[in-house]
Amino acid sequence: MTPDLSFECLFISHDPEVFGIVNRVLRDLSISTNICLSSSKAAALLEKNDTDLIVIDWDGNGSSDLLHEIWKPSKRKNPTIVAILPVDCHPPGVHVVLKKPVTADSGMKSLKTAYSLMLHEHRRHARCALMMSVKATDDSNRDVPVTVLDISDGGVGLSSKEKLAIGEVLSFRLLLPGAIKDIYFQARILWIKDYGRAGGEFVRIPPVDLTILHDWLKRKIQIKKPLITI
Repeated sequence: MTPDLSFECLFISHDPEVFGIVNRVLRDLSISTNICLSSSKAAALLEKNDTDLIVIDWDGNGSSDLLHEIWKPSKRKNPTIVAILPVDCHPPGVHVVLKKPVTADSGMKSLKTAYSLMLHEHRRHARCALMMSVKATDDSNRDVPVTVLDISDGGVGLSSKEKLAIGEVLSFRLLLPGAIKDIYFQARILWIKDYGRAGGEFVRIPPVDLTILHDWLKRKIQIKKPLITI
């Protein structure tokens, strides 16, 4: 994400007409765009920077090689992929297909779909820092003091002086800053690092509490609003 919290797009195309139409739509969606003329140069850029969206004006083997490079296992985040194609097909690894000839309407429809996918992924993975001390209960009803370091749609980051074990489930209540009531959840420990750091995934949250968490995260995880209605 850019400092003003807008999505970033890498747009690979050497066609001025396609670029003009698609770039206008990206601007309306408040997406920051970097243009690259070839797939080979795009691969080098991706080694240095993360991006939220990649739009590929398909050019055969070069685009296929780029797609293979994008989906190689790596530490970078997985972007949403839009392919602009002259034929009606859907290459593996592509999320959204925009068929040529590209029009303002077709471009808007496809990129709105891509935007919704990006927004869902961003909210699912983004973590909000907390640093709150609570008392959890483990599988054997033992009290375990923990500090909640961060929280996301799918889990929490924790710290504890007590010994934790991968696979154990901790239960506790947490009052999120500014929330109307505390929430209850159970989290299974997935990983443990040095100095008592651990990460857990949610295994149970009551529906009402889940709604409170989702609403709280939406307020905290703000991105630059599109200029148009999504």
